[in-house]
Amino acid sequence: MLINAQTKIAALLKHHPDALETIVAIAPDFKKLRNPILRKLMAARTSIAMASKVGGCKPEDFFKALAPLGFEVDSNNTVVAETTTENKPIPDYLKNMQPEQIVNFDVRAILASGKDPLKQIQQKVKELKVNQILLIINNFEPVPLIHLLQKQGFESYVKYVDENTIETYFYKTANTESTAIEANVPASEDWEQILQQFENNLVEIDVRHLEMPMPMMTILEALETLPNEKALYVHHKRIPVFLLTELKDRNFDYRIKEVQEGEVYLLIFKNK
Repeated sequence: MLINAQTKIAALLKHHPDALETIVAIAPDFKKLRNPILRKLMAARTSIAMASKVGGCKPEDFFKALAPLGFEVDSNNTVVAETTTENKPIPDYLKNMQPEQIVNFDVRAILASGKDPLKQIQQKVKELKVNQILLIINNFEPVPLIHLLQKQGFESYVKYVDENTIETYFYKTANTESTAIEANVPASEDWEQILQQFENNLVEIDVRHLEMPMPMMTILEALETLPNEKALYVHHKRIPVFLLTELKDRNFDYRIKEVQEGEVYLLIFKNK
């Protein structure tokens, strides 16, 4: 098989049964590919160049490791993509912004501790003034937050600094109304009734072991193939507030049961 920097990881895995462990041996971060859920979600979207960025290596490291398996570098496509993601042009509103107008919030330490920074983000958003920018610093692109705030009138810009630092800027325009993210979603009173309704028609997944934003991605992936007559039963560590907004937009209903701290159940099903 001919490969180059733009070859998708999924293509490598499909072509040779030993490609998975060969890739895992290239860098410690690639061990996550052993997780079948993560592998299904990420491999089809990730090129060798993108994976090199995540693993702190070079596409040439892939080419060398995969050569014994019969993979060959495409000589007609020898241009190797940069391992750093190319940023889009900086928007004018950000170019003209003064440092004192930017509200910085680095959430990496909060996420590393296993906690959810949603309530703190909620407070930052509430306190934003016209012509101020909220800067969220993270190690992944906060897609759910971007979608939520864009719907409420915020412009956003994502800047890839390095493999461990992604800056996302949210700009509140003069016409944007004050926004609050509802972080305290009450448990559902009719949980048992809905659960009984879908008895023997449940598809069960557990996302408690996944790092953000993989729980939300995994749930949305499962919903894409969920039959209309079934419900998705999710084991979660917390109430996924950003996910709930997405569910409404996709015409799904849900019920929530909080068992204890760190243990939440969700039932997700199509609206009739």
